[in-house]
Amino acid sequence: MKPAERRVLVVAILASFVVFLDGSVVNVALPAIAGDLDGGVLDGLALQQWVVDAYLVTLGALILVAGSLSDVLGRRRVLSWGLVGFGLASLACAVAPTGVVLVVARAVQGAAGALLVPSSLAMIVATFRGEAQGRAIGTWTAWTGTAMIAGPLLGGILVDTSSWRWVFAVNVLPVAVTAWLLRGTARGERDRSRRVDVAGAALVALGLAGTVFALIEQGRLGWDDPLVWGPLFLGVAALDVFVLWERRVPDPVLPLRLFAVRNFSAGNLTTAFVYGALAFGGFVVVLFLQQVAGYSATAAGLAMLPVTLLMLVLSSRAGSLAGRYGARVFMTAGPLLAAAGYLLMLTTTQDADYLTQLLPGVLLFGLGLSATVAPLTASILAAVPPEDAGIGSAVNNAVSRVAGLVVIACAGVVLGPTLDLAGFHRALVLTAVLLALGGLVSWLGVRDAPTTAGAEGSAVA
Repeated sequence: MKPAERRVLVVAILASFVVFLDGSVVNVALPAIAGDLDGGVLDGLALQQWVVDAYLVTLGALILVAGSLSDVLGRRRVLSWGLVGFGLASLACAVAPTGVVLVVARAVQGAAGALLVPSSLAMIVATFRGEAQGRAIGTWTAWTGTAMIAGPLLGGILVDTSSWRWVFAVNVLPVAVTAWLLRGTARGERDRSRRVDVAGAALVALGLAGTVFALIEQGRLGWDDPLVWGPLFLGVAALDVFVLWERRVPDPVLPLRLFAVRNFSAGNLTTAFVYGALAFGGFVVVLFLQQVAGYSATAAGLAMLPVTLLMLVLSSRAGSLAGRYGARVFMTAGPLLAAAGYLLMLTTTQDADYLTQLLPGVLLFGLGLSATVAPLTASILAAVPPEDAGIGSAVNNAVSRVAGLVVIACAGVVLGPTLDLAGFHRALVLTAVLLALGGLVSWLGVRDAPTTAGAEGSAVA
């Protein structure tokens, strides 16, 4: 690997790492945040859900327009904007005096994070070719996937040794390092013929915010409350108008034509199931271990450490093998193994003995996830032409974030008003079902021959 290529890969990994890390590192800090900021307008489970979902709403909604921005304005420029915004928003989260202020700061943080992921992955696609691209994407997914799993461990250590506020303040160092490294990369090309779909971005943001607000608040207010059904109606209507608008606008924030490509559409449906399960499973496990089983924040974070180690060791290899033999078998077997891992955890009792009740399932889940993530990402990106790399990456990342925020927003429906052993078991089953559906969709929908948006014949569903 040439020095310039290595620098691009490091920048892409670091820029995405902080975004994925902040999607999971906060999970283990939620009890401490709720205890410290409880008693305001937001409290209890609603506050915990909003701390997670405020970030995911803006990240999932704006990551689409960020993909267009990276293609239109240049990937390095958009990446630098995102780094500055993410660093400042992280500091705002760290000093938030109330739950409402923290939720608002998390929303801003998600908006800045939306600028980072599609630009960084598009830089990899533009820099690497052939099998080297598959290895680079495999390395990227190994580290970014690891961030989602390692987040609870880092958060636990910071909560137990200092304060939950350091969970956010710690972002400043990697952001600064990434900004310094970014200066040595190529500026990248700009496509002045394309425009940014501002109206589409506003519609999808409004649609997601209204829907998620209703799903979270229904547990506290009930479905018959106007503050629940009103935003729900507004959100669904905005999403309907969004789809109609995207069919008409010349440069849509969500190019529906990409979904005519079989591997792209099937891969994104798999992404929705797998990443919805990943977000929900991680959210529930760390809460159960702390609030019911009595684990410390650090111990709860350590529970998923084997998954992190397996991802680091196996993800790059899985990406390389999928590039050689095809992604379909990995995208099928991986989620099924991960689902079996969550079902194994159903033996967990109130005390949650780690070695006998949790570790076997965690290991099996880690093997399945390691086999899934790199082939899934590579298959989706191989299905779009290079000039659409930014928006293709953005769509896939938006799908994964939106899936996570919707499933977490439904946590109150699955868990009930308070988390107990029965609710935990229901959550494990739901997580396993989502993972299994991801494997089934991959087997039925994915084809190993790489396709592009302009391909003919069997490439189009």
